[in-house]
Amino acid sequence: MTYQIDESMLHPAIAATPRQHYVADRSREALISGHSLPTQAALQRLLNLLPPLNPGSAILHVGGGSGYVAAVLAKLVRRVYVVERDQQRLDQAAQRLAADGQENIELIHADANSAFSVREPCQLILCTCQLTELQYLEPWLTEHGYLVLLEQEQAAFSNLVLYQKVAGKLERRQNLGWIDFSRRLQQSIIDLGLADEQLLREASLEAKKQHKPLLQVLTKKLNLDERKLYASLAAERQLALQDFDELVKRIDCQLFNQFSHTYLDSQHVLPVAYQQQQLLLATDNPDIQLDELSGMNGSGGIRCVLVTPTDFKRLWSHLDVAQRSNFARPATNPEPAENREANADTVNPYLVALYEAILLEAVSENASDIHLEFYNNAARVRLRVDGDLHNVPHFQFSLAEMAGLVNIIKIRAELNIAERRLPQGGRSQLKHGNNTYDLRIQTQPALHAEHVVIRLLKHTGRALTMQELGMSPKVASYYHRLLNNPAGLVLVVGPTGSGKSTTLYAGLQELADDGTRKVITVEDPIEYSIDNIQQTRIRSDIGFDFPEALRAFVREDPDVILVGEIRDHPTALEAIRASQTGHLVLSTLHCNDAVDALQRLYDLNIHPNSLASELLAVIAQRLAKRICPHCKTEASPDPAILREVFPQGVPASFRCYEGKGCSHCHDRGTKGRTAVVEFMQVNTDIRSAISRQPPITEIRWQALDAGLITMRDSALDLVINGIIPLSELPKILPQDRMAPEARGGTRRS
Repeated sequence: MTYQIDESMLHPAIAATPRQHYVADRSREALISGHSLPTQAALQRLLNLLPPLNPGSAILHVGGGSGYVAAVLAKLVRRVYVVERDQQRLDQAAQRLAADGQENIELIHADANSAFSVREPCQLILCTCQLTELQYLEPWLTEHGYLVLLEQEQAAFSNLVLYQKVAGKLERRQNLGWIDFSRRLQQSIIDLGLADEQLLREASLEAKKQHKPLLQVLTKKLNLDERKLYASLAAERQLALQDFDELVKRIDCQLFNQFSHTYLDSQHVLPVAYQQQQLLLATDNPDIQLDELSGMNGSGGIRCVLVTPTDFKRLWSHLDVAQRSNFARPATNPEPAENREANADTVNPYLVALYEAILLEAVSENASDIHLEFYNNAARVRLRVDGDLHNVPHFQFSLAEMAGLVNIIKIRAELNIAERRLPQGGRSQLKHGNNTYDLRIQTQPALHAEHVVIRLLKHTGRALTMQELGMSPKVASYYHRLLNNPAGLVLVVGPTGSGKSTTLYAGLQELADDGTRKVITVEDPIEYSIDNIQQTRIRSDIGFDFPEALRAFVREDPDVILVGEIRDHPTALEAIRASQTGHLVLSTLHCNDAVDALQRLYDLNIHPNSLASELLAVIAQRLAKRICPHCKTEASPDPAILREVFPQGVPASFRCYEGKGCSHCHDRGTKGRTAVVEFMQVNTDIRSAISRQPPITEIRWQALDAGLITMRDSALDLVINGIIPLSELPKILPQDRMAPEARGGTRRS
């Protein structure tokens, strides 16, 4: 007796087949396919549209792909044959089906557009791929059997069509209906292995409560790299992922005014340019429906590219500033010079938008500093990224606008807007997304206009770890041991911007995580906010300076005291006294290398014996640019640099690397920076030398004999390990330190 499959059997078959098991692994994201891996809802509709099935029959599935559809069908009928022309997909499907215990499925490597063979004729042939030749299917369909295939496709929707074999020929019967094979964002995130359903539900609830996009909440929750996430989504959606730098060169600002800004904001889409009668749009919504946007170009075509949310904000800000600029600037001749200062005192909404756009640009580029300058008749905006200054050419404004912009910056930093003759320094804050930034602002009178430098310091609640700093395991272990000392003075030295505070904060973070010791800091300003650390800012205007803070702190039962910077004799003296009274004192000092720190303290009138007894170690450092890991390749070393580094000959095993430039590093070849460290541990011999106060060169010889880890050695390790390029060495090492150091005229090996 034969019978038909009841619809009530379909849902259990789908529920019993773990869809996630059939998703391509992360290294083969391109193998994920909407037709061979439909959502559960799409598969339910597909099965509901099929003609009645006999549980004892066989089915031929053409275009098996991942094997997911075949795995469900195998729970409904006696046998399933799968035809797939892609051998790689077929191999993966075989592995998944075997792991899932599916034994009534037979896989066939063949192209159904040409002749192939199956073990037996089937009651149903299901095609979830496009076919141009149907005659090769006829032999493998039973008389009065059914052929179901996809014919028309519109976006992610496919039309399912039914054929029946009558007298050995295929006859078209009817359209069964449309199926939506698209996968919304949540399903894509699951398919890409970024989150499971439980985590996704939690993120969705949190996004609703906070009125934030799901991706923003998920990115923070999982600590995902925004660009990597969107690159995966773009590949899965078959959309091009483009960044701000690519689009801003092509963007037509006039298009922005031709559409309702409310509509653009609600759709999360921005018009970029017309190209060959197509309207190019940028969106940060992976679920964008192009058919809903088709009216934006009348009868013309629409092409959409995906951008990250940060780049979408930057594009919107750029267009908004351009629009306000056109509205704010008169069409007549430029403003007379005598009116510039008067008008500079008014707050122009365009200039407010311009300032916010510049800040957004800096945050998006992970810049450490913003430089606003004016020369002759041209404004210049530059960002310091990974230690180098880069022009931002799409910000252009007049001299009068520069004066107004400086005033807006002064107002926010609570500076005197009437004072344009003297330098001024102040602070303000910026909140971007979930992050808060301290802005340290310095104005400087110049020939044509006041110039401004803004340093951005991000508040995270957590500092970098020693591993994240790039410290070698050896130096990290020495540093960690220093933090366990009961008392003494530890100095981190280097020029401005060399990451001294960041290194100290890495140590503080370890102490905060440990939680067994009381840690107090006195800083100017507080550069990083760290949970579980008592941080205090000096107030020189009311007499609360570094020495005063140190005198007060030693009475508060601390174990560790951090002094932001030793600048003068009173601060240095109180730091030494604090270490003498049983406290571990950490601080920074401006000087060039570890041994030079001793001379700097001598110059501050610290007694040599006090220094010898309390100093535990000196860490000197510079920052070098990291090679971009995405485009790293072996490089041909610069012969001139090699001659300086290896005057006795280059080792045969020496290798170095560089970045070729890619989209991840904006074609710079480098991304981020790492610390290059010189480490001097103070032992008995060095203490004796410090007490005698001999020439600094003699102390350096003593330190070299005692195992000083030189900056050259650290830098070469980073070069050989492919972390920094060889070209960074002349930027961080003085010429006389490029070669192995000599003692008394003899080269060290």
